[in-house]
Amino acid sequence: MRKLAIAFIFLSLGLAACSQAPVPATPSPTVIPPTVTPFPAATLTPTLLPTATSIPTSVPTVIASTIKPARAISLPPGFAIGVYAQGLNGPRMMAIGPDGALYVADRGANRVVRLVDANQDGQADGIQVVASGLNQPDSLAFSPKDGSLYVSETTRIWRLSNPDAQGVYQDRAVVIDNLPADGEHTTRTLLFSPDGASLYVSIGSSCNVCIESDNRRATIMKFNADGTGGQIYASGLRNAVGITFRPGTDELWATDNGRDYLGDTLPPETVYQVVQGQNYGWPRCYAGTIIDPDYGSADSCNSVPTPQVEMQAHVAPLGLDFYTGSQFPADYQGSLFIALHGSWNSTVPVGYKVMRVPVNGGQLGRAEDFATGWLTANGTVWGRPVDVVTAPDGSLFVSDDNGGIIYRIYYRGQ
Repeated sequence: MRKLAIAFIFLSLGLAACSQAPVPATPSPTVIPPTVTPFPAATLTPTLLPTATSIPTSVPTVIASTIKPARAISLPPGFAIGVYAQGLNGPRMMAIGPDGALYVADRGANRVVRLVDANQDGQADGIQVVASGLNQPDSLAFSPKDGSLYVSETTRIWRLSNPDAQGVYQDRAVVIDNLPADGEHTTRTLLFSPDGASLYVSIGSSCNVCIESDNRRATIMKFNADGTGGQIYASGLRNAVGITFRPGTDELWATDNGRDYLGDTLPPETVYQVVQGQNYGWPRCYAGTIIDPDYGSADSCNSVPTPQVEMQAHVAPLGLDFYTGSQFPADYQGSLFIALHGSWNSTVPVGYKVMRVPVNGGQLGRAEDFATGWLTANGTVWGRPVDVVTAPDGSLFVSDDNGGIIYRIYYRGQ
């Protein structure tokens, strides 16, 4: 679960088509996967985290960031942005730990890091490596039951437990193995159900558009927390990189990246409220209304749901988060924030920003720009947002795997 977990007496810790394609001007670094040493089988017993005494338990005033972005980022009036951490190597999905710290899957460095701002200057005090020797980890999720940390690689899911006094995990075990490996879309996003009983894993398609031989592709799968009982929860999702639960509900929401090579305007990028057993159309239908010219037929969109949110084609929506803080103004609270990784299959670059979908009375409005500027007016790209997470103080963290940076967006008032 990517939300701040409740502290117990024992605090326990226990892309790639449009989402992963590199921008030609800023190619991704070559990563050599390390050899991973086997570890013993997992034991689902809670382990004690380092105490969170260094992390503020209350924030009486908004903390202003001391380091500004390299270039201007446009935000609504009253908002500001700062660099929370830099010097990372392809940071992807993030999660707030039971200790209140920000944890990041630093994919290019094959590690998970912990970021804490103990002196309250708006930036992390340093980069603490809590797990290394992984193979391009992309996503992470904390178990609501025992606080253990689950980390995804392309073909397997690790459970990390028993952190030492510095927070470095001493034990790890594979809980899910032999996930699909070949072809495109190699990231695997993790999410626990609110009760911690189930673990969801999104698995993108192996191709731009095709008929898959492995029915686990282009799906969200559901497992028991110990990795058993795997089943397809929903299908027809070409690349659902971002998955989250709407706070206070059992509603599963997901971004989905549409296919390429249909021009600059088709198909739209989408966000769905995902229903168990539902097929969302790929590779025959998009957004519930658009028939694929290669694999579709006249009835391909029959019974296919329409999305709750549509966005411009090729912007590549990845991580998403329903804002749970109270720092932002009232009309921003509960909003759905979405990180757009940016295009590669578009004649004019699009995306590279964070969008906001207002939520009023439980109803979603139209998606609108929230943080822009990583794509400049002359077409230069200097940042690619991946994930968004509400911070304990009500700020919004944004990961950028192009710049190796975690940003912090906060509200300082008009």
